[in-house]
Amino acid sequence: MLCSLRIKNLALMDTAVLEFGEGFTVVTGETGAGKSVLIGALSLLAGNRATRAIIRKGAETCEVEGVFQFANPAPLDIALTALELPRTEDGQLILRRTLSLAKPARVHVNGAAATLAQLEALGAAWVDFHGPGEPQKLFHEHHQLEMLDLFAGQAHSGHLAAVGALHGRWTSTLRRIREIRSQGKMSEDEIAFIQGQLERMSALDLSDEGVATLERDFKKAAAAEKLAGLHAAMSAALGDEGGVAAMLPATLRTAREIATLDPGAGELENRLNALAIEIADIQDDYARLAKNIAATDAASQEETAARMNQWLELRRKYGPAPENVRAKRDSLVARLAAQGDIAGVLEQAQAEAETLEAQLRAASRDLHATRVTAAAKLSAAATKMLAKLGFKKAVLNIRVTETAQLTETGATRCEFLFLPNAGQDLLPLSQIASSGETARVMLAIKTVLVSVDKTPVLVFDEVDANVGGEIGAQVGRELAALAGKHQVFCVTHLPQVAAQGQNHHVVEKTQTDDLTTITIHPVHATPIAREQELARMLGDRHSATALQHARELLSAAAR
Repeated sequence: MLCSLRIKNLALMDTAVLEFGEGFTVVTGETGAGKSVLIGALSLLAGNRATRAIIRKGAETCEVEGVFQFANPAPLDIALTALELPRTEDGQLILRRTLSLAKPARVHVNGAAATLAQLEALGAAWVDFHGPGEPQKLFHEHHQLEMLDLFAGQAHSGHLAAVGALHGRWTSTLRRIREIRSQGKMSEDEIAFIQGQLERMSALDLSDEGVATLERDFKKAAAAEKLAGLHAAMSAALGDEGGVAAMLPATLRTAREIATLDPGAGELENRLNALAIEIADIQDDYARLAKNIAATDAASQEETAARMNQWLELRRKYGPAPENVRAKRDSLVARLAAQGDIAGVLEQAQAEAETLEAQLRAASRDLHATRVTAAAKLSAAATKMLAKLGFKKAVLNIRVTETAQLTETGATRCEFLFLPNAGQDLLPLSQIASSGETARVMLAIKTVLVSVDKTPVLVFDEVDANVGGEIGAQVGRELAALAGKHQVFCVTHLPQVAAQGQNHHVVEKTQTDDLTTITIHPVHATPIAREQELARMLGDRHSATALQHARELLSAAAR
């Protein structure tokens, strides 16, 4: 959910810091007061395009920051990881977007710089907008198919995943066939080159451990002369005349004399004796290491250097890590092996592709059949809900047709057809629905999908267009019901809708001779202020009748 929103210099708004709660939030105000500024702020955080014209006149920058809290951040963290952005911390997400007259726009996600494209992709994971001028997912067939699949249930989702996996294997096999055909029969020179590359690879141990050992040996060989000198110097410092070992006998005699006079110092003498033995051992080990390095012949060092150069050449050609070189080796081996029977390899791959295509078509037909059933149920449920929302004769028909093209989602085309009034033809929703009708159609579908739709924040604008009275009250009730599973924001002109809100914010415009500003403030915590706002929406904030009606609306909504 959106917990807080900070707005600075957006349109006519100077500054605002807003706190939001769960459930259903309504935004009201006089016509022209600037109620859409809240939607504009959320739109900016969702990554929608904007021009510098939205910066308040006289200001240099416009900034919007939102703090979100998610009880189940896993889906959002998946999206953040895919976008290479910081994950949520304890389920919290912080988005900030800044537009400037003089500087490039800036976007930050959880404190990290991000691109507008990343912000837009992330917006799809947390918000749906429904209103004029906003992105309409409902108009796009692939989103319509997603909603249908969502409604079809968990078992259907399993079949959909299986189809996706089959499609991946099928396309991978087709790609391999194209590669075999494009490569064709290799010439003798090509075969000789590949064999030479494989010989160079086989001369090295390309395991992770083998490469690490080679790099360690090379580093040691490269520093052999210096290392031998250091070993010898250390041995001399410990054992030669004037070294540590030479000073120990006198030290030990003194320790022995002290122990004779003071038996309590006997343990110290023992420790010095042990130290003398340890120093002698260390001196011998340094001398041995120096001798070993000196004994290493130049040929061995040259061999190590040659193998290292060979590894560096392979790494430059095929990748920075041993697994990259191993993958290329396996690819060359397979390509060379295929030359013995390229026609047979191609025939085998084609047979595999045909088998996978047949399996994919069968699975897609089964998936299509479940979509047909789900489409009939979703159409009926949405049409029934539309009747409750004021479309007495409206019909929403979800038409699914089987296609010849196989995709990762099967072979189904989905199209939402809408008939708002009796006597008209069913047409694609994008061709016939007004913005208000679209918002109510989406409300109907979202209400039906409430138990499975995972989009946490829903924003409605003009959902109450061309309705009033009992239908307006029903729209409000459905929005409030939808808020049981989502955080819902609605800009509304209807008191019947506004009374249903758990949270109520009012936008007000103030004008002087040379300045216009808008402010937004909550009234849900102040009963009198909220009653007066509803009374204003009913016609007169000072009318006793309007105030009584407002109290009745609030009382009915509370029941």
